[in-house]
Amino acid sequence: MKSMFARSAALAAIIGGALMLQGCLVGAVVGTAGAVVGGTAKATGAVVGAGVDAVTTSDEETRAKREREQRDYEREQRRCEQRQRQGRDC
Repeated sequence: MKSMFARSAALAAIIGGALMLQGCLVGAVVGTAGAVVGGTAKATGAVVGAGVDAVTTSDEETRAKREREQRDYEREQRRCEQRQRQGRDC
């Protein structure tokens, strides 16, 4: 019973850490999880994978949002320059 609790606690700590990591570090953490908890890591691989997908998607969405905001800013700057050339305020 104690062994199962220790494995569960170790697995929870590894999964929590894996959710905060990105890129190739996640592969190393998943490999470590397999070594630490043996067969239990196979059952939780989908959970770790889903967490990695969530982090990756969030990063991609954040990057896309920044790019959209940059394009909007540049578009507004061009419009302002056109208005100024026509003698109007921005």
